[in-house]
Amino acid sequence: MSFLPTLACSALLIPCALFAADAAEPAAPAAPEHEHHADAATASAGRKMELIEGLSSADFLRLSAKPKTVELVVIAVYNDENYGMNFNGYAKGGATYTIPLGWEVEVSFINPSPVPHSLIVIEKDSLKKLQVPEPYFKGGAVPEHLKGMSYAKSRFQFTADEVGDYALACGFPAHALNGHWIALEVSAEAKEPTLKLGAADAKSASPAK
Repeated sequence: MSFLPTLACSALLIPCALFAADAAEPAAPAAPEHEHHADAATASAGRKMELIEGLSSADFLRLSAKPKTVELVVIAVYNDENYGMNFNGYAKGGATYTIPLGWEVEVSFINPSPVPHSLIVIEKDSLKKLQVPEPYFKGGAVPEHLKGMSYAKSRFQFTADEVGDYALACGFPAHALNGHWIALEVSAEAKEPTLKLGAADAKSASPAK
């Protein structure tokens, strides 16, 4: 449909300010490589910060009280990396969740911005498509992932029952194609879930609350 690229471009033009962050948070992004300049109206003033109040990088990956279950918190527009099209401050596969085969994954998705985004688990090959397919794992997406949501939270759960390299991607048309995704690996060798942020070493999940 011809309107999809226009929608995607409009989302790309909205820069976002960095969150206040502790030492464990993602570093400031590199200068963007985009033909447009950051002269569009900023969306940072419009974000509902109460949606992410009290959350830090320690919450991005946390063990559940239930056995072989892990909790993920994935926040869209965490900073201005990739023109706001990032999850937890990273884009284009810059962060990697590794989940042991057979574990249950409980995902909390938060988008505090007015720009619509969503979250879906797909194969990496699907990142090349303008419109992403249905989730690879049963239940592995927020509702209406093509439409996206703004100023909202959503939860979903899936079983990591097939080894492979996947992506946690934005399902809004053209967003994944433009780098709005981070990596998800399901591993038969992994003994525990880990999260690697950028060039830092992979870290184990935080203890259950």
